[in-house]
Amino acid sequence: MSRRCEITGKGVMVGNNVSHANNRTRRRFLPNLQHISLMSEALGVNIPVRSSVHGMRIVESKGGLDAYLAVTPKSKLTEKMLKLKRKIEKKAVVA
Repeated sequence: MSRRCEITGKGVMVGNNVSHANNRTRRRFLPNLQHISLMSEALGVNIPVRSSVHGMRIVESKGGLDAYLAVTPKSKLTEKMLKLKRKIEKKAVVA
């Protein structure tokens, strides 16, 4: 399982630890990923997501998962979120 946020696409970054003597050693900056379930009102189901805390705050500020997917361009979404967006759009057209 990759260390990548399914909402924002945020992943692992690399950099250096720099000591007081200015010695540099490589290190990894890992995103703060959490396993959560987001409710889709249109589909009526909980969707399990591996998201960063930043991603959870974005979804909450947009008004929920369905509202977030509606306003986010397709180019910024991951494959899993694109499939979910298509399901929600299809459900909205039928209803």
